[in-house]
Amino acid sequence: MKKIISKDFWQTLDFMQERQPRLIAVFLLLIALACDVMAFILNWMLGIILLVALVLAIVLVLETLGKIVERTNEYISDLSYRIKRGEQDALVQMPIGILFYSKDYDVQWINPTLQQYFGKVDLLGKPLKNVDSELLALISKHQEEETFFEAKWRDNYFNILIQPELHVAYLYEVTHYVELQKHFSESQLVIGQIFVDNYDEVTKAMNDKSVSNLSNFVTNAIDDWANEFGMFVKRVDEDQYLVLGYTKSLQEIEQQRFKILDTIREWTSKQNSPLTLSIGLAYGQENLASLAKLAQSNLDLALGRGGDQAVVRQDDGQARFYGGKTNPMAKRTRVRARMISQALKELMAQSEEIFVMGHTRPDMDSIGACLGLRRIAEMNKKQCWIVLDNEVVHSDIARLLEELGAYPEIKEKIISTDEALEKISANSLLVMVDHSKPSMALSPRLYERLQDKLMIIDHHRRGEEFPENPLLVYIEPYASSTCELITEMFEYQSRDSEPINKLEATAMLTGIIIDTKSFSMNTGTRTFDAASYLRSVGADLEMTRHFMKESATQYLQRNHLIDRVEFIGNSMAVCAGEDGRPYDPVTAAQAADSLLDVSGVHASFVITSRPQGKVGISARSNGEINVQLIMEKMGGGGHLSNAATQIEGQSVSQVKRALLAILEELAEDGDAQD
Repeated sequence: MKKIISKDFWQTLDFMQERQPRLIAVFLLLIALACDVMAFILNWMLGIILLVALVLAIVLVLETLGKIVERTNEYISDLSYRIKRGEQDALVQMPIGILFYSKDYDVQWINPTLQQYFGKVDLLGKPLKNVDSELLALISKHQEEETFFEAKWRDNYFNILIQPELHVAYLYEVTHYVELQKHFSESQLVIGQIFVDNYDEVTKAMNDKSVSNLSNFVTNAIDDWANEFGMFVKRVDEDQYLVLGYTKSLQEIEQQRFKILDTIREWTSKQNSPLTLSIGLAYGQENLASLAKLAQSNLDLALGRGGDQAVVRQDDGQARFYGGKTNPMAKRTRVRARMISQALKELMAQSEEIFVMGHTRPDMDSIGACLGLRRIAEMNKKQCWIVLDNEVVHSDIARLLEELGAYPEIKEKIISTDEALEKISANSLLVMVDHSKPSMALSPRLYERLQDKLMIIDHHRRGEEFPENPLLVYIEPYASSTCELITEMFEYQSRDSEPINKLEATAMLTGIIIDTKSFSMNTGTRTFDAASYLRSVGADLEMTRHFMKESATQYLQRNHLIDRVEFIGNSMAVCAGEDGRPYDPVTAAQAADSLLDVSGVHASFVITSRPQGKVGISARSNGEINVQLIMEKMGGGGHLSNAATQIEGQSVSQVKRALLAILEELAEDGDAQD
């Protein structure tokens, strides 16, 4: 009882110091007293008994509460001691390095785990920059990061957390997990195919001994190359090989930039039997069927870009290109042209009407190809419409449209994109000419409506952006122009139909002349054959010169651009227009062509603002530098000697700096050179 009435006892009952518990206790006590008073009124003996019972109950409750509080305090005290002891032991023994440092980055305390990385060196009180400048740099660099970050320190990998307000750094070593992750990434399966370009054409005229020697060399060279990098290769056909390996080997192969491409090309060229390889490799998927399909898609992409190159892609990632430094060789037969012509006739026969569409801001090759295809459709008794935006055409196209006034049966077939959208039906066929990128289509809406009924005819190297399921693809990067490809198809059309007329032939010949720079570039024997055919059916050279004339404004613009030229190294010329001043794209292209006439210039780049608010680059080459690879790095594409790109959201000066950085990078590793 004495313990209960003591001051210390009531101080231990902390909860009684709170207002609400105290009110509840007083309320219950008042109720008990009221009941006892009522008992005294009824019977004084009963009242005394209840009063004694109430006093005993209060004493018992308070005694019990006292013991509970005492035991609770003992438990909390023991738990607090254990927690503090655990915290102290954790700081010393846990496998996380802990560093306390001052505002001046002096070492104030370091736990044994982190001390292991410094050996027996005494660190306390020493400036961190004298102890380990690398660790100081990591702490300073990541002061603002609120979560763990991964970094390499002392040849090990750590997850590091910095608490700048407490001046504490925590380092948890994850080297083992990083090595496991690296091992996993290097052990992913790579599936690929190797195709020997032009094998049938090259070996067709050889005797059996020469074919055997050539085949043995190619097979041995590919075997040696695969064995060097620990990959498995199996010949599955005369001109095709299956490749299996791991991503670790692929990384080494990419570092050497697929030297097998150069080995095969150089040796076979010396033997007057020029062969090249096309390689498609894929990795990053667990499903082997999907991986094999992706590898085949990569091989198709390499072939579509002209061969002599490798395409590597991870799952749905961006493709990486290697090689492709030389112009693709023209095939020696017209078999493919005949097969494509026949397939085109069958597609036309199955369609109600045909729509032919070039790229945005069409040139003479694009319009000439459209006119040629319209004539082929007419020869096959099919309705064909040419989709063209008459409001955005260059002067040469405007002159052609004026001349078409004398041919109302042709001019009435030239319609706008809105008219085309009204005319299409479920059984219409769309032919994209002189381009294969949907983003370059004159009418993206028309492409979306007919993307399942689509044919592509193009002479540019195929890019990564490509329609998913075209019905027919005719891409021949060796050809000078799309007009050349379509001209070859006339040989396989019906002789009973009306032949190509003078204006159509002139437009197609103009397209060939412009794309070949008057037969000085990208020209093969079949180019001259196509030009000869067009001349034989009435193509007028005087009219071609009329189409190619430029206005005084364009002439002055071109000379203004050339006047701003800068020569990079000994072989490249770069000129940039003024920021905010739009230039005609054709004028920029003509300026790039003119710069190639300067002695020693192998590649030229003209950067200008475009009327649409974008910045464009026209790139040209004499064949010694692959401008297509350079433009692809900037989001564009094209041909080895003729490429371009358009960039949004940047000024001419910014684009110029980006281009110069790429040229400098390529100059260091020689990637753009043959």
